[in-house]
Amino acid sequence: MAELEQARATLVDLYRYDGKAELIGGRIVPLMATGRKPHRIGRRITRSLEDYAERAGVGEAYGDNMGFTVPMLPSGRESFSPDAAYYDGPFPDDDMRFIEGAPSLAVEVRSENDYGQSAELEMAEKRADYFLAGTRVVWDVDSVNELVFVYRYTDPAQAITYRHGETANAEPAVPGWTIAVDDLFA
Repeated sequence: MAELEQARATLVDLYRYDGKAELIGGRIVPLMATGRKPHRIGRRITRSLEDYAERAGVGEAYGDNMGFTVPMLPSGRESFSPDAAYYDGPFPDDDMRFIEGAPSLAVEVRSENDYGQSAELEMAEKRADYFLAGTRVVWDVDSVNELVFVYRYTDPAQAITYRHGETANAEPAVPGWTIAVDDLFA
């Protein structure tokens, strides 16, 4: 029997998808719901970024489930849905649609299934996609070990690690914004 080829999914299909997902390689890839601790960490980051954006009068902060579309990357990725993000424009004409472009800052907060060798490879591939799409800073937040790994487009393979007692930043993506690591994991 010949295998039936599945039609390539598009952004239109992603708009219709009921739940959090990303468009990669012509497939809608569902993203798991998160647990209490990772969700609260993401919300704290979003809240702090929102306060910053309002004070600075520049950009907007987004929480979990915001969609960002990008031209198809070599990996096949056409969208991102980070756990928290900051974006400084341009904004879409239709406020009901995803933002066209990569976030300036993308934050990925690890859930319980985001650990191990395959998860590390997936995180590295997604970071590479973020940078290729134009993201300036990517945070990889380790919910278990309570660490913040900050990657910058200028040196995408090298992370700066922030621990309890330290203050993390997202320079140059979010100029002047900082957050205490202790506050993230309180």
